[in-house]
Amino acid sequence: MQNSSGNHIRKVLFVDHTAEIGGGEIALLNLVRNLDGDKVVPIVLLLSNGPLVERMRPIAETHVLELDSNVTKIAKDSLGWRSIFKLKAVWITASHVIKISQFARREGVALIHTNSLKSDIIGGLAAKIAGIPVIWHVRDRIEPDYLPGTVVKVFRFLCRVLPNFVIANSTATLDTLRLMGKRDGEAIASGIDLSPVGNDVVHDGCEVEDSALRRRDVFRDEGEIRIGLIGRISPWKGQHIFIEAAALLHPLYPKARFHIIGAPLFAARDYEQQLHAMCDRLKLTEVVHFAGFVKDVPARIAQLDIVVHASTTGEPFGQVIIEGMAQQKPVVATNGGGVPEIVEHGVTGMLVPMGDAPAIAKAVEYLLENPQSARAMGIQGRLRVLADFTIQTTARKVEAVYRQVLGVA
Repeated sequence: MQNSSGNHIRKVLFVDHTAEIGGGEIALLNLVRNLDGDKVVPIVLLLSNGPLVERMRPIAETHVLELDSNVTKIAKDSLGWRSIFKLKAVWITASHVIKISQFARREGVALIHTNSLKSDIIGGLAAKIAGIPVIWHVRDRIEPDYLPGTVVKVFRFLCRVLPNFVIANSTATLDTLRLMGKRDGEAIASGIDLSPVGNDVVHDGCEVEDSALRRRDVFRDEGEIRIGLIGRISPWKGQHIFIEAAALLHPLYPKARFHIIGAPLFAARDYEQQLHAMCDRLKLTEVVHFAGFVKDVPARIAQLDIVVHASTTGEPFGQVIIEGMAQQKPVVATNGGGVPEIVEHGVTGMLVPMGDAPAIAKAVEYLLENPQSARAMGIQGRLRVLADFTIQTTARKVEAVYRQVLGVA
């Protein structure tokens, strides 16, 4: 297939094991939406049914080939020998892998792009059977502090065997794969779509003004202060650390309100109950607000004064951080994983040690007491996103990888 200028249009098959809406799936949705349609024809194959299907269909041809739910619902942080054998059973169950390979050949796919750990394995095998090159997009740090040791060893080995190329969402993630020159790889940040929040940067004296920033020159003297943590409720996301920091800040800033935005997966429901009990014990029930799942994250971020990231394990990337920076919000983030690739301490935000509630409280206090510095960090953060973390930048870099793997100009 060719366009009018003579350049080949290539079909790329995107495979994801889940159709639930998570960070990786939002990143996939944004990527597919922003690919150059004159160069790439995306086809999406999801191995389960869910809300992503209807969100994807308006922007790309989308198919569902349902995988056994016992496989798709295994949490990556609960993988072990028993679940590895379950996955192995799926891998050697030729019926499903062969269906994917047959689908790819029938559709005339030039390249397969997998988007999750499970789809990496299943899609990688299907690609080998079909004789089609495959790119793995790895969005998880492959380290024992993030995944079970057995999974780390198996996945690192397969990274050097199955894919033709590996894309990671950060240099920190790429380094954990230990490719050792066996496969080419590149770190490409998961950029965000700035259209919901506009493309202007607010500076003092400019015609465009951000009323929230202007209104809150001195946070503690002007009404309620809104400090938020956004992300799935899970122990490693550090909501308990955030609450501990709230307990330290509340006596100093009684008007401050702390917003936990996100919901748990089923396995983390007990943890959510522990968080509520913690608020009761610390007498913070009127201070800490649980928003639950929020569909429009940019709109909720717009209501905040400060965005906090409190993960206790190194974050593979830090999507929520760049979403906050995109809206010129001063950011406090834990210094691990891919986060230092986003936040420059004291310039685009504040970095603090992981698992350190007093450090988070101290950083938030600094921002509240130094509103000019807070505003400057917000502006610099926004400029950083515009320069390095837009979805358009991500899409062009991914397209360059496609050309490299396919050997086309």
